[in-house]
Parts: sequence; structure tokens; C-alpha cells
Amino acid sequence: MSSETRPSPVRVHILGAGPVGLLLTALLQSTERFSVHLYEKRREYTRTRMVQLASYLVADSVASYCTDYIDEESVLAVFDPREIDEGLALRQSIPSDLMTLLRGWTQGFCPLNAIERSLSDLIDARQSYPVQRTTANVAAPEAMAMLEPGDILIDCTGSRSVLRDELAPNAAAGDDCSSRALPAADGANTLQIRLEYALVITFLYGQAYDCNEHCKYIKNIDNPHYKFIPAVNRTYYDGSLTHVTGIVTISAEDYERMPSRFDGHWLRSNFPHVAESMDRFIAKIKEETNGEIVGDLEIIRIPLDLYRARNATSREWRRTGPADHPLARSLVYLAGDSAMGSPYFQSISLGFECAMFLAGLLGRRDLPLADTLDRYEFYAYQQWMRVYMRSKMIKHNKDLLVSVGNTDALLEKLHIY
Repeated sequence: MSSETRPSPVRVHILGAGPVGLLLTALLQSTERFSVHLYEKRREYTRTRMVQLASYLVADSVASYCTDYIDEESVLAVFDPREIDEGLALRQSIPSDLMTLLRGWTQGFCPLNAIERSLSDLIDARQSYPVQRTTANVAAPEAMAMLEPGDILIDCTGSRSVLRDELAPNAAAGDDCSSRALPAADGANTLQIRLEYALVITFLYGQAYDCNEHCKYIKNIDNPHYKFIPAVNRTYYDGSLTHVTGIVTISAEDYERMPSRFDGHWLRSNFPHVAESMDRFIAKIKEETNGEIVGDLEIIRIPLDLYRARNATSREWRRTGPADHPLARSLVYLAGDSAMGSPYFQSISLGFECAMFLAGLLGRRDLPLADTLDRYEFYAYQQWMRVYMRSKMIKHNKDLLVSVGNTDALLEKLHIY
């Protein structure tokens, strides 16, 4: 096709240059069909927490895609094998430079900001299809104002999404019975379930240490309350230090009495019973491995919420909204934590999975762009069912573990037909 007859590229606005926004940018920039504009409020990447991507991101067969021991059956129940095959085929179109990075991140831990910098550098190194970047904090009115008919906007701004609650036309929080029936609801388009309140506690240990389900039980056997539950496969050993992260369930009253972030010294002074449980757990680690804690505990207190966007696209605006509204004239998608999230596992892998699927849909020349809204909505709902079932199972199993030693509490949590 000559340059005179080649259609103008579709403008794509990507809000948020976190890992999911950067991955989508890298996926979409490699085709002349799109002109990509990336918006980010941060000037540098500072998040240093360690992450490891799920192996299903680079799976090459249905069997390898479903190897997770927690939700293997759920995945097979939610997704038809043909749908999984379609997702696996989309992976084959991922440029080799990007796939090399993905494979490396599934092999071991690395800092989150290292992933972000690697993706950012990859985007900048591709000279054939440059990406326009803007450093700005884009609010919802500004995002909608910059949309022209036919534009695509992908919101990757995280759990406090810029556009999520703009995607439900003529709705108000609590309009339907599902909102009223749940412990927490936030916004016209956000279904939110408050699972519990917890402390996320991180510490450095001067020897190699890994945790399994048996470890969680044995090391908490003397703790009647405030059991520390480390995340299996989430400890990271860099050759000299092990980075350990876990959660301690607390009450709503405890939550209100604590600052958002504090250390072990503050914990011992204000919540000695929580500190004693941590000390007993750590003492059992030392008995096994003869190491020492390096530095102090790092603690944040958070509500653990499971949530999703009821509408993951602007489809409802196109169906029922005023035709001249920006969200009715353009295609808008939520990706990553803007669309859904769970506190019990690293959502970056889920965000990458949805980003790859969305990029594959948008790249299909045989599929009208407007039809991608239906396909993506259905896919997002399937992923939500997977996230919901997995999260509820993890929460239930954790509650059982916390109740070990208290027969009455344990029996209350055993729902037997």
C-alpha cells in the first residue's frame, strides 16, 4: 500500500507508565497501525519491592498454562481450551526483544523498578515507531477532553483508577442490590469486597530461608493470635539476605489505632502482643537456620480488598450514553489494577496477561475495533471469576490455619455439606 492510500494510524492514549502501561506501549508501538502516546505522572521509577512473574505468561501449551496448584481446576472451568489456545497463539506474535524480557522475569525475582526501567528503555530504543511521552498527572476531565472520535484510551493508572468510575453512564454508587449486599462498595462502576484488615510485614534475614505450608503451621503453633503468614514462593534470597514478606490479620479497631506505616520499635511499644507473635515466629526461623534479622521490621497496615470494574470498557457509553460524549465516541479500556485486583497475589502477572490479550485484540485487522469492546468485556469477566475463586480459596485456607488450636473457631469455618 502506498503512503498516499495508507490510512492514518489510530491514536492510542495510555494513562499510567507502570509495568502494565509500559508493556501495552511496547506491544502496540511495534505496528504502524497505532500512534501511541504515553502519560505518566512520575519522573522516575522508585518502587523496589521484589516481584516474580507467573510462568503462565510464557506458557506454550494448555497444560503449562494450567500448572498452578491453587487454581488449575478453576482455570479449566472458566476458560475453554480453545480460548487458552487463542491466548497462547497471541504470545507467538510478541516481538522477540520483549519476550526475552518476559521469560527472564518468570525465572526469578527482580525489583519492580527494574522491570519498569527495562520496558521503558526498550520502548525508547525502538526508533522505527517512536512513542510520544508526556509527564503529567492526568485527571478524568482532562483524559476525556483529549479524546477525539475514533481514539483509543487505555487506563493503566492502578487501583485508584482515573476513569474506572466514569465508565458507568447514569449510575450512582449503590444503585443495584449487589452493591447493597456486599461489605464494601466504592463508586458507580466498582464492585469492592473487603476481605479483612492486615499488617504487611517485611524483614531482611541474614541466611537463606524459604517457607511452605508446613512452615506456616509449625512456626505459629505457639501463637494463639496475630499469626504471621508468609507468602509461599514470595521470599527472595539474593545470596546474602532473604527478603521475607507476610501478613498478620488485625481487627478493624486495631487498624484505626495504627498509623499507615511504622517499624518494629513502634509495634513493640504500642501493640506488644503482635510483636511477641512476630518474635516467636522469627525465633523458630533462627533455630533452623542460625541467622539474624538485619535491621528492623517494615510494616504497613492496609485493608485487603478484592475488587473489579463492572464495566471494563466504554461499551455501555456507546450503547446508552449521549452520542456526543467523549466516552461514547472513543474506545476506552481498563487494564491492570484499574480493572481488578486481589491482595493475596501479585497482580502484575494478571495485568500482563490482560495487556497481552488486549494488544492482540487491537492488532487484529479482521476484527472491527468496536467489536473488541465485547471481546474484552467477556475476557475481563472470565479473569475476574478466576481471581475471585482463587482469592476466596486463599482467604478460607488462611482462616483455617489461623484457627488451628482453637477447635470451636476451626469448626465454625468448616462448611461441610
